[in-house]
Amino acid sequence: MQSPIGIFDSGYGGLTVLKEIVRVLPGYDYIYLGDNSRSPYGSRSYELVYYFTLECVKKLFSMGCQLVILACNTASAKALRTIQQKDLPMIDQTRRVLGVIRPSAEVIGHYSKTGKIGVLGTPGTVNSNSYPIEIKKFFPEIEVYQQACPLWVPLIENNEYNEPGADYFVKKYIDSLLKTNNNIDTIILGCTHYPLLLHKIKEYVPAKINVISQGHIVAESLKDYLSRHPGMDIKCSKNGARKFYTTDSPEIFDRQASIFFGSDVKSQYLAL
Repeated sequence: MQSPIGIFDSGYGGLTVLKEIVRVLPGYDYIYLGDNSRSPYGSRSYELVYYFTLECVKKLFSMGCQLVILACNTASAKALRTIQQKDLPMIDQTRRVLGVIRPSAEVIGHYSKTGKIGVLGTPGTVNSNSYPIEIKKFFPEIEVYQQACPLWVPLIENNEYNEPGADYFVKKYIDSLLKTNNNIDTIILGCTHYPLLLHKIKEYVPAKINVISQGHIVAESLKDYLSRHPGMDIKCSKNGARKFYTTDSPEIFDRQASIFFGSDVKSQYLAL
């Protein structure tokens, strides 16, 4: 049975992760599912994010996926642990669901010399405290400072992120974060949408501060995971195929998705 790797996001942001995964592991088959009709997830309750995420994970399972990556920080923060601990044992103990927060937490300490790290994320991710909790497991000495950026995803998804008006909100949230500690030397972009703002973010972040996008980290983590779990790797089909699905308009999705993915995308509508 063909077993593509499922990549899930509430909208388009996960495509920045898929882009890096395909670069690192080009031979595998992938199915991307964007729940655009219910995006964004960042300001929604834990219960709703969990319900939506589980529904999409089950859909990817029904399409043959044995392994699903939640390429969404909000879903990883609010739904991943419950799905792993409560739902997977009941659905299928051989399947796996992984997120994007833990891979970042495992390596972020290697980027910082001061031990002061900043996180820019959605309100949902920040309020969950998932980054401080996960980072402390691997680097207990590191101090984590967080800043919610509630308007960044709407700016990006409405194609306003390149407009001059976006600069105000980019600068506002960065300034707020940097005021919390003068020694922050590393910033995690804790939302997979944010790489599209990277050029603007770097304008307002001092050059001495590392700004870390998650795509490459998650891709390398997945490569390592598959090498350590040959039983899962052998289940993954390897024809270099990529399929894209959206719960909203494919025409709109394809226009936007090409910006995030870096090449043309042809999607299909998927009803949940």
